[in-house]
Amino acid sequence: MILRFRLFFTPAGFAVLAIALVILVRSLLARNAYEILLSCAALFLLLVLGTTGIWKSRKLKSMECGWKPPFPMTANAGGDTQITGLETRIPLFFRLHFIVRGGFFPAGEGYGSGRGFPVSAETSVSRGESSARLSFGFPVSGVFYGEGYCALRDIFGFFFFVCGAAQYRTVNVRSSPCFGKNYHINAQSGAEDRRNKTSSDEEKYYMREYSPGDRFRDINWKSSEKIDALITRISPDNQEKVSRIDVYFRNYAPVNSVGRKRKGGTTTIEALWLLDRAKARLSHFLRSLKEQQSSYIFHVRACGKSWEIEDSDDLDAFLEELAALSFSAPQYETASMHGTGDLYVFSTACDIGLPGFLAACNPRSVSLYLVQPAEKENKKSGKEKKKNDTEVETLRINEFFTNGCIPQTRMIFGSKIKRLKVHAERTEIIYAGTKL
Repeated sequence: MILRFRLFFTPAGFAVLAIALVILVRSLLARNAYEILLSCAALFLLLVLGTTGIWKSRKLKSMECGWKPPFPMTANAGGDTQITGLETRIPLFFRLHFIVRGGFFPAGEGYGSGRGFPVSAETSVSRGESSARLSFGFPVSGVFYGEGYCALRDIFGFFFFVCGAAQYRTVNVRSSPCFGKNYHINAQSGAEDRRNKTSSDEEKYYMREYSPGDRFRDINWKSSEKIDALITRISPDNQEKVSRIDVYFRNYAPVNSVGRKRKGGTTTIEALWLLDRAKARLSHFLRSLKEQQSSYIFHVRACGKSWEIEDSDDLDAFLEELAALSFSAPQYETASMHGTGDLYVFSTACDIGLPGFLAACNPRSVSLYLVQPAEKENKKSGKEKKKNDTEVETLRINEFFTNGCIPQTRMIFGSKIKRLKVHAERTEIIYAGTKL
C-alpha cells in the first residue's frame, strides 16, 4: 500500500505534500492558525483528489483502448495516430490521457537488444470525446516497439493513475520519400525462360488466374473445378513479355562501428542517415519502374537475404522489411549475381568493400546509386556551396527531440564517415548530412 501510494504522486504532487506537512508541523508548534488552515486545506485537497483518482482508476481497470498507428508509417510524414475506445465519464478536475512509451531503433539498429532511443508521447482527451489524436512520428526509418496505455491525471498535476490494459505495438517506419530522376534501364527478358518449359508444364504455363476484363469463353472450367479458382486460357501469341531486374542493396556497416558493437556500442546517426537515404532511393527506384511497366520482376538481394518482387503486394511487403533492415558486418565478396542484363547497386560510403565488388562484376554493366556524406560548409567555396546545398539531404538531430526521442550521445558525436572513391559505368551520387 505504501508503494502504491507513492507511485500515485507526480513530482509536483509529492513536493506539495511534503511542503504542506512541513508547514503543518511548524504551524502547530508556533500555534499559527493561518498556516494551520492553509496546510490543512492543501492536505484535504490532496486527499480528495487522491481518493477520487483511486476510485475511478479501479473502475477503469478493464477499459481497452484502440491504438492504430498509420499504415504504412513514414518518417517525417506528419501524420497522427488515432486513439479510440475512450467512452467513459471522467470526474471533475480530472482528464484522461493516453501515453505511448517504448524504444525506437533507427534503421533497425539494435532491435532486439533493448538499446533503442527512449520514446515518450502523450495526449489528453477532451471531456465528452470518445477518441483522440496523438502526434507520433520519427525523422528516419526504423522500428518502434512500445506500449500505449491510459492514465488519469488531475488538472493540477498532483496525481497520475494508470488505468486500462496496455496495448503493445511493433511498427516499421519507412524512409521519407525522395524524388530522383527518371530511370532508364536495360532489363533481362524472361520470355526465353518461359518458352523452355517442358510439355508436361505447358498447360499450366499458358493459363493464369481470372482477372476482371477477361472473356468468359476463355475460362477453363475443367481446371477451375479442380483447384476451386477461376483459370483463364492464355494464347501463346498473346503471351506477355516478362523482364527481370537484378538489384543489390549493400547494407554493410563501417569497420569502426563493428568494433564499437563488440564493446557494447552502436553506429553513429550519420551512418544510419546514409543507410536511410539509400533505402529511400531504392524504394523510389522500385516504385518508379513498377509504375512504368507492371510486368517487371525485381530480384533484390541484401546481405544474407533476397526477395522476388512480382506485384504491388510483394513490393509493399518488401518495403516493410526494408524499413527494419539494419547494418551488417562488412564483407569482401565477389559478384554472385551473374547475368546478361544490368546490375543496379545501392550502397553508402560505409561500404568499404564496394570497390572490390564493382571490380568483380566486370564485364557486367553496373549502375551504382551511392550515398555519400556531405562536406562541411566551411570547406566549400562560395560557388560550390551554392551548387551543392540543394542536393544535400539533411537530417537535423533536434528533430529526434521534437518527436519525443532521446538519441544516445555517443551516436551523435561519433567518428565521421569519409567519402568513398569508386567508379562504375553509370554512377549517381546522393549527398546526405546531419546537423544539430
